[in-house]
Amino acid sequence: MAREGPFWDVMEGRVAPPPAAGTLGWELRSVDPDAGTIEVGFTASEQFLNPVGVVQGGFLAAMLDDTLGPALVATLGPGEFAPTTDLHVQFLRAARPGRLIGRGRVVRRGTNIGFLAGELLDESGEIVAVATATAQIRTQRA
Repeated sequence: MAREGPFWDVMEGRVAPPPAAGTLGWELRSVDPDAGTIEVGFTASEQFLNPVGVVQGGFLAAMLDDTLGPALVATLGPGEFAPTTDLHVQFLRAARPGRLIGRGRVVRRGTNIGFLAGELLDESGEIVAVATATAQIRTQRA
């Protein structure tokens, strides 16, 4: 597969990464566009904590969105993008500050839509949250 398209433009330094990815400490660990899978790392900083001292759920949801979306975007060609239209998150246990690992996969991809699933794990390998998402595959207009 040619390394072209929005995901590869960021990965190969042709365009800057999205600011949200920087805020979340996003880092690519592995990607297999043919299989539709990805593994990314995040840094959950102290700034992400809620009043009881665990990572606020909105940050976990953002991390999952920034895991599942790139699993699909890595398969797209030049001029295509895939905004998330639906994200369903289930929080299974508290997440502490530190390294979190996102694993995402394309469950099914059509011409105009992608169905995605994945999980977020803590440093010990325990799943802290799971998600499913739907993304609409679109073509950018000049």
